[in-house]
Formats: sequence, structure tokens, C-alpha cells
Amino acid sequence: MTRLITVGAAQLGPIQKEDSRESAVRRMIDLLRQACSKKCDLVVFPELALTTFFPRWFVDDIKTADHWYETEMPSLTTKPLFDTAKELGIGFSLGYAELTATGERFNTQVLVERDGTVVAKYRKVHIPGHEEHEPDRPFQHAERYYFTPSDEGFGVWKAFGCRMGMMICNDRRWPETYRVMGLKGVEMILCGYNTPMHYVPDPSQDVLQGFHNALVMQSGAYQNGTFVVGVAKGGVEEGVEGLADSSIIAPSGEILAKTETNGDELVTATCDLDWCYQYKDTLFNFDRYRRPEVYGPITQQRGTILD
Repeated sequence: MTRLITVGAAQLGPIQKEDSRESAVRRMIDLLRQACSKKCDLVVFPELALTTFFPRWFVDDIKTADHWYETEMPSLTTKPLFDTAKELGIGFSLGYAELTATGERFNTQVLVERDGTVVAKYRKVHIPGHEEHEPDRPFQHAERYYFTPSDEGFGVWKAFGCRMGMMICNDRRWPETYRVMGLKGVEMILCGYNTPMHYVPDPSQDVLQGFHNALVMQSGAYQNGTFVVGVAKGGVEEGVEGLADSSIIAPSGEILAKTETNGDELVTATCDLDWCYQYKDTLFNFDRYRRPEVYGPITQQRGTILD
């Protein structure tokens, strides 16, 4: 029996510092309604979708940044998004900054089913950027100051008649991200990102941002026989240009749908989940072909060791 899921990549344009959460939620609700007209089962929103990308500013006392974080989900502000999605019968994935009751700070993504129930929460594992103020930069990328890397790993959950996984932004650059979920039988991975077009440590990579973004997600999809949905917050936000290029990628590595603008835009694809097994059961039959006995350094060491 063919298993189909229609997914929408709901790209957002910039959210400026003065823009309210309420305005961001209204924009997402508009994208949800567009998704309903296209008969989507699931809509994927970007990383930190409720606010501007606040790690571009450094503050000496991190508690003065508490207002950027959510202490509950749904919150009073996001409840209209949850309510609208439930009314429309559409599930969604949403990225936000989380402040726990014990004071921990995570870059978080939540997965919500079509009936409004929260399926799972994922906390970002691979945190990029820096921990200290670097005043010579044109803008900060202080994610390692604002967020703790999660030790919870990469889960796969049964939802939408599928085996669903999540990752956030920099996670997509690491092959281990996809492989851990691949070993759990993942069929669709949802990823939100905020990626500046200018990479301060090595500006020679700037012209390759779009290429590298597609490269890692397409290869991860192909090598693990899974769909990947990558969704951006793009455009010029607080003077910093962000990559758009939101896309829905097949288990073959082919791009099925891709945004054409750097603003609010929805692209959709109907995904046949059984397509995954054309790869999981052939080239990437893990049980038949993997050799974990020779992969030891992948989990036994962190940095490069030169013989």
C-alpha cells in the first residue's frame, strides 16, 4: 500500500528586532492557510521562527536576553498557531529558543500532529559559532553563548504515518546526524535553519553557501534513503543577509521543490514514503553492507589524530 504525505516547506522572510512574536505567528498562520489549500498534512517552519536571530548580538548578562526565549510551548502567543493548525487538520514543526524551569537554554524544535498533540521535542546538538564577545566581527554568531548543546541525541518518532526525525541548522552539516536517524529507520527529516550568507571566519565560503546547503541535505537524504525538508528564515534581517533556498529533497537526493524568493513562501511536495525503500533495501541496506567494526574512531575520538 502506497503511503503518501504532502509536506510544505514554509519559509519565512526576515524578522526584525522590533517585530513582535504576534506578527510572526500571524505570518505563519497565513502560510498554514496556504498549506491547507494545497492539502498539506505537515508544514515545516524555520529555526528560531518566533524572533529575530538574536545570537548576532552579545550581552554581558545573559539574563537580559531572557525575553527571546519561550518557557512553555504552546505559549499564550503561539496558541493561535496551534489552534489554527488543529482546526485545519495540519501538523507542523516549529523552531524556537527554549528556557527550561532549571535555567537551561536550548535551540529547540517541536513536532505537532494534526490533532494538535505535541509528538516530540528536539534540542540542537551541533552548536556553531563562538562563546565570547568578538567585537571586531561585523555581527556576532554567539550561539555557543546563548545555547547549550543537547546530549539527548537524534530521535525518530512515529507520526503522520511515518518515521519522522528532526535536526536544526548546523546539524545538517554533520553526516552522523543523518546516519544515527538512518539507523533508526527514519523516513523524513525536518530541518529549520538561519544561515548568514557571510561566513566571517572564512569569507571565501560565502559564494558557496547555497551549494553547501544543498550538498549536505541531498547527500544525507540519498545515503540514508530518507526525505529531507530544509526550511530557512531568509532575506536581510537586521542588516545581515540570510540564505533562503528552502527545499524538499527525495531519498534519491533529488530536489522536489525549492523556494524562489527570500521572503515568506510555501513550497510543497507529495512524498511517497515507500520511495525510501528503493535505497534502504538496495544500495544502503545497512544490515547487509555496513561495517561498524571498522568505524570505531567515529565515536571514540573527537578531533583529528595524525599518525
